[in-house]
Amino acid sequence: MRLPILRAAVLRRLRSWVQVAAFGLFLGLLVQARHSDFLPADLFFRFDPLVGLANMLAGRQVIPALLVGALIALAAALVFGRAWCGWLCPLGTLLDWAPAAAARRHETDPRPWLRRVKYFLLLLIGVLALLGNLTFLILDPITLLYRTVTTAFWPACIALIGAAERALYFIPPLQGPIDAFEGAARGALLPLTQPVYGFGILLTLLFVGILALNLVRDRFWCRYLCPLGGLLGLVSKLALLRRTVGDACVECQRCARACPTGTIDAARHFESDPSECTMCLECVPVCARSSQHFAWHGRPAAWRDYDPTRRQFLAAAGTAVVATGLFAAEPAARQDHARLIRPPGGQGPDFLSRCIRCGICLRICPTAGLQPSGEQAGWTGLWTPILVPRLGHCDYGCNACGQICPTGALPALSLEEKRQTVIGLAYVDRSRCIPWVDGRNCIVCEEMCPLPEKAILLEDAEMRDLVTGEMVVVRRPVVIHERCIGCGICENRCPVKGEAAIRVFTPTDLKAVG
Repeated sequence: MRLPILRAAVLRRLRSWVQVAAFGLFLGLLVQARHSDFLPADLFFRFDPLVGLANMLAGRQVIPALLVGALIALAAALVFGRAWCGWLCPLGTLLDWAPAAAARRHETDPRPWLRRVKYFLLLLIGVLALLGNLTFLILDPITLLYRTVTTAFWPACIALIGAAERALYFIPPLQGPIDAFEGAARGALLPLTQPVYGFGILLTLLFVGILALNLVRDRFWCRYLCPLGGLLGLVSKLALLRRTVGDACVECQRCARACPTGTIDAARHFESDPSECTMCLECVPVCARSSQHFAWHGRPAAWRDYDPTRRQFLAAAGTAVVATGLFAAEPAARQDHARLIRPPGGQGPDFLSRCIRCGICLRICPTAGLQPSGEQAGWTGLWTPILVPRLGHCDYGCNACGQICPTGALPALSLEEKRQTVIGLAYVDRSRCIPWVDGRNCIVCEEMCPLPEKAILLEDAEMRDLVTGEMVVVRRPVVIHERCIGCGICENRCPVKGEAAIRVFTPTDLKAVG
């Protein structure tokens, strides 16, 4: 049974609207992560089979939401092929909107061997997941795009909005509307403070590089690099609905030049490989004789030269084993960084095998204190969340990161449980603390401590005033470690410029992981 050409042309127009709607939904869930009641904020991660399967392999666990979403996505690929890539993937949509290099006549895909790269990355991620490592999951397109928007584009937009408001506020007629916008948007749509994140410029350059590769070949990322596309492509070898070329074909090559993934092969009577076809239907309106249609097939598609081989699997497995050994040999594997402060519930030994580096906890953090890790966690923990108290503290009244984590790497602690979870311990640097060094009173850290039974006490001490030389009584802060949970508000609000005079460090007490 064939899909009529007229209907395919209608579906092609419908695809553009579906892409806009899916991309808008992606951005809407990202912006409204804290206030999304209608749909889960991690919706796109749930339907990402690479994320779901890799996480469950690495964590040796079954997560119902991820399992159901992965099965639905794979079942859809069994029927419609890589329609996810052509219709729903937000990164794929951006690549469709970005400038692209058009195929020249008699040129379909001059470098088909490059398609092996995405399968190599897929196998690498899979083998590493079996070994309990999710480092290379940072290449998953959904996590890559979400992390880039969260830590680079969104903070930049907030800064531009603030700059525009400050510039326009000098115009009296605009002051009222600006005040009204701030009152309605701040806290609901826009954060109360300007978020700042590390690696924003690096992620932006990486993302721009992916878009720029479009100028080398249309959808370069999808053709050659995307590991999720590789997974869906393998399943799509069994897809029931596929593009078929009829006998009326006059070999005009228009379809081959229109195909954004370059999968229409003139040497095979202009057939397309279902593992590479994204069901974009761009080939439909250009056909001179309407000789192509979409029909149901019951047999697997032919294996191509660029499809995964046993040798490629062995190469990926060997690379994964070597990478695991190198990760285990780096200093971070032997000793935790002193400032490796994980979010509440992230202190367990299985955190790295469950965190998918999606960045959704960074987006949900109201103080922007959660940051992507770099050298603190080593390569094994690259881009996993850590708390940087000087940028933002762990809000005593917030447990959102655990509630929104799609994999359970951060457990869904109740607010009461979260308030009792130790994530670090504060220490006073007596060489920088104002009362300890200058003999002047400063009680900011004690005032800011949110615990009912404060973890910072003020002890009276007699000191000589450095200006007058007289003996004075100064109140000096002392941390009671048995009470401290490491929320970091004391470090965040410390008035000492530069490095704070009170700092939170990785907990050494066993109660931190109890």
